[in-house]
Order: sequence, then structure tokens, then C-alpha cells
Amino acid sequence: MIGRLVDGRYQVRSRIARGGMATVYLATDLRLERRVAIKVMHGHLADDNTFKTRFVQEARSAARLAHPNVVNVFDQGQDADMAYLVMEYLPGITLRDLLKDYKRLTPEQTVDILDAVLSGLAAAHKAGIVHRDLKPENVLLADDGRIKLGDFGLARAASANTATGQALLGTIAYLSPELVTRGVADARSDIYALGIMAYEMLTGEQPYVGEAPMQIAYQHANDSVPAPSTRTPSVPPGLDALVLWATSRDPDQRPADARIMLDRLREIEPDLTPGRRQTAMHDTLVIGTGTDVPTAETRVLAPAGAVVATAVDEGDDDAGVLEQSANRRRNRGYWLLALVLLLTGLSVGTGWYFGAGPGALASIPATSEMLPQNATQALEEAGFGVEPVDRNDPVVPAGQVIGTDPPAGDLARRGSIVTMFVSTGPQILPVPDVVGQPEADARAQLTDFSVAEESRTQFSADVAEGLVLAVLDADGAAVGGEYAELGKLTLVVSVGPVPPVEGLAVGEAQSRLDGAGLKIEFADPAYDDAVPVDSVITAEWLDDPMNPGDTVRLTVSKGPAPVEVPNVVGKTMSDAIVELEAAGFSVAYELPDLFLPLATVKEQAPAASELAPRGSSVRIVGSLTL
Repeated sequence: MIGRLVDGRYQVRSRIARGGMATVYLATDLRLERRVAIKVMHGHLADDNTFKTRFVQEARSAARLAHPNVVNVFDQGQDADMAYLVMEYLPGITLRDLLKDYKRLTPEQTVDILDAVLSGLAAAHKAGIVHRDLKPENVLLADDGRIKLGDFGLARAASANTATGQALLGTIAYLSPELVTRGVADARSDIYALGIMAYEMLTGEQPYVGEAPMQIAYQHANDSVPAPSTRTPSVPPGLDALVLWATSRDPDQRPADARIMLDRLREIEPDLTPGRRQTAMHDTLVIGTGTDVPTAETRVLAPAGAVVATAVDEGDDDAGVLEQSANRRRNRGYWLLALVLLLTGLSVGTGWYFGAGPGALASIPATSEMLPQNATQALEEAGFGVEPVDRNDPVVPAGQVIGTDPPAGDLARRGSIVTMFVSTGPQILPVPDVVGQPEADARAQLTDFSVAEESRTQFSADVAEGLVLAVLDADGAAVGGEYAELGKLTLVVSVGPVPPVEGLAVGEAQSRLDGAGLKIEFADPAYDDAVPVDSVITAEWLDDPMNPGDTVRLTVSKGPAPVEVPNVVGKTMSDAIVELEAAGFSVAYELPDLFLPLATVKEQAPAASELAPRGSSVRIVGSLTL
């Protein structure tokens, strides 16, 4: 697929991921000049209507949603026998990758991810779409901080909530009890899956484990999900309650849809993330004693619930109060001046840092196909740190740089880390056995390799026309059981047997061989007692095996070989006839048969000892002897 132009628009660049249903590639939309992710259904599933329906359903479901937290779908179509889906490209990782690296997340991180996923899911539920396959693998965390929900391959309209025959298509660890027991899914089933995800983020493990899928399914159907704090005591009570609400075994006891759960999350979010709480302000009025008229006012800022006490000595007179007020104003002025100077310094420093200093944006240099040491030097000179990562690549030779993340030409902060992908060469893949199959079927099974558009053709008396005789590698040898991804292959396809032409007239033989694409050369003609003159005695193949364009050598008959004419002059006519006919000639004479025993041969033609074709006529002339 690498390098292929899909539907005349999408140029495939590299492979991102491969799943059980499709492979996702990075591609360039040549029309709009942007990078996209193109999802291509596996060729062996193209004839399965169930999978094709699911594939198209994903496009339609996601295309109905326009939300910042849902992966955008741009296009869907069919190129020859290949179904594809074009989506927004998000460089980054999945929530599953994050959990693998960090085991469990902090409550603040969990809240951020839940907020984003619930926002996207709320848009889906509002549009009448149930996702039905929520799991960490389908939550995308982009490098720029965006969080998006993707993979609507199992999504269905909320009204079509029965999952007959497909109830267990979602990942078993996140299936709701009603999906396990009744095969029914609605928005509340998505809420249950999201509750399991929240539990996993907070504790680093799933609530139910087992050696077999049915063991896990049984626990979903019969057990209640424990509070995350039983595994991780630091989980706030609010999150505990939210997870238990979302994972109730009774769907009626869960939030009806994602919007209701999102609203509840945002209500309790200030208590879950104390660093984000807003500070309340209170005013305290300080007045002098001994008079009902305020003589001085002080506004004291304090968090809500704090007790603020101020007092004025009873002996203070108005002059003392005024002096204290003046001192406070003077001190406040000094602090304000210091604050202004500090902010000015910070502004200048920040401007320098992000404008010309280490935090400034710089363009990622192009490093593709460079040696790692040279690419590292170029990136470091541009102000970036470098993290090398090995990766298979079917195009870039092993030991050379494939590219970077962020890619060349993008802007990034100086000092940030750039991932440099170093090629380990192509991935070695098993080669399907396609010998004896129709050419189109063979090509459909070899999509992981670069199959030459022009097949080689070969004559075969044993394999029918149009079927594959062999698969050749780049060196022209028969390919083995494994081969490099996108390695060059050539199909050898049968065109049937070489047309048989022995015994045919030479003109007809030439016509048949020309029609089969074969060249002809002629050997010296030969005598043959069984093959008529100007007919083919033998057709010799000059190559083995024979391919169109090869040469056949024909030997054409000159008829029977000539023989020596016997000498019959002086013999009786009857004896001469017997001898000539025995030599293979026919005899011509003019005397009546009655006089043959009495007549003597005086002349013969051809003359004695001359060569003449067997079967030709010899004329004899006789005279009577009285």
C-alpha cells in the first residue's frame, strides 16, 4: 500500500496501525494538501457483507458528529476492491498507551480525560448514536493536548438497541451486564463502559479479571463493581460515588446519558481538584470605638469560612487612626510599585524566552533518510532534544532515519524533545499461498507486498488459463514462505497450453502460433512418407518453459522420399509392371492387357537408376515379338 494513490486523491505514506478489521495508514490528501489517516479494510473481508456494513456504519456514525472531542471523518469510498475511510490525523498516543506507561492516573488527570470523553459522548448520544465499544484503545490523546473519541465501528442508532448476533463484539472487559445477559445496548451501556474506564484509570487495573472471557462476562452480570478507593485509598469520595453510579448493574440506576454524567462531573469537579477552587472574598469593616461614625475602613481578603478579626485600641484617637491609614497607603504603594516592576520584568523575560530564547518556536529540520548521528546533530543544532525510536519501515533502508514526530517543517518549542524514528528495515510477513488461484484473488491476498502491475505469462499444459503458476521475488526466484513488507513480487499466470500444430498445413500452423503470441522459425524441409507436402512434421520449442514471445521451430514436409527406378528394359511388359509396382511406383502403358505377356519393354521413363518419388508414375513402351 505504501506509495499507492487511493482513488486518485490520497497518497499513502506509511502505516500507523493494523487491527483485525482494517489497517490505518498516514496519507496526504493531494487535493487539500493536508495529512490524513486512511483506514483500509483488509482484502479478505471485502466479500463479507457484515464487515462491510460495519465499516460503512463507522463512517456514517462519525460523520454525523461535529465535536472537538470526536475524531472527524472526512471521506469514505471504494477504490477497485478496496473499501476505505478517511479520518482526521492525530499524532499522539491512546489512553491505553498512557495506562501502560503510568499504570494509574491521578484524580486530576482522570477528571480531565473523563470531561473530554463525556463531552464527545454527549454529542453522540444527543445525535441518537450509541458507541458500544468504549475502551482506552479508542480514546486518542494528541500531542497538542487534545483528547478525542474515535472508532465508531460498532456504533448504532439508539433506537436500534438490540445487538443480536453481535452482543459480544465490544471488548469483554467493558461490556455492561445487559449486553452480556440480553444483548441489548443503549446510552446507559456506554456509561457503564466509561465507569469501568474511570475505575481502571484510578486504580491501574480492571475490576474483573479471569482466565477466560466468559469468566469476566459472568462477573459483569452478577457482581457489583467495587469503589476505586478500596484499591487506591487516595481516590476522592466524589469520584468513588461517580464510578459506582456509572457502573450500577441496573441500567435504571445509572445516568441516562453522557450529558447527565458530564453535568454531575462538573458539579463535583472543584472538590475533586482542590488546586482549581475559586477563592471567595469577604469584606471586614473596622471602626473606632466610642463613636458611631466610622473613622477608618480596612478591606481584608480571606477564603470563605475564615474568621477575620481586627481591633483598634480604645486609646487611639483620630490622629492615630489617620497616621496608621497613611502608613498603610504608603506601604501599599511600595508593594504596588514592586509588583509593577516584577510584572514588567516577567513580561520582558517571557517575551525574550518565547520570542528569541530557548522557548521560541523553531522549524523541525528535515532528516528523512539521513544517518542517525547526522540527523541528531541537525536537530540539536536547531535547539531540540532527540529521542531515537526504532521502527520498521518498508521503504527507508535499515539504519537510516524515517522521519520525526513532530514531522519536518512543523514548529515546536526550542528545548522540546523530538522523537526520531530510525528504520530497522521492512517487517517480515508470511506470504499467502496463491498458486492455482485466479490472478485477481491472488492480488487481493498480497496487499502487504508490492505486486507488479504487469504479470508474467507462461504456457502450461497442466494449469488452466488465468490461474497463478508461481510468485517470483525481486530476483526472479520462487518466493518462500516469508517476505519483506512491500517487497517486490511478480505473478506468473498461465495462458494455457502451446497450440498443437503438427500435421497442419503450414499456413494454418503459422496462423495459430501467431495468435498465441509466439514467433516462428523454419528448419530445412524434410521428406516424410506420412505427412503431406507443405504440412508440419514437427514443432520444436526453443525455450522451456514457453512464454509468449518465445520461438517455435517448424519442420515442413517435402512429401515421401525419392527412390531409384528399377531397369525393366528387355523384360516382358507383365514382369516389368510387377517389378515397378513392387518398388512403389505406378505404371503407365498403352498395350492391351491381353498382349502384356507377349510384349517386351523397349523404353522406360524415368530411365533406369534415376530417382523418383515413391508413388510417382513410370511410363513403359513395349513391342510384340511374333
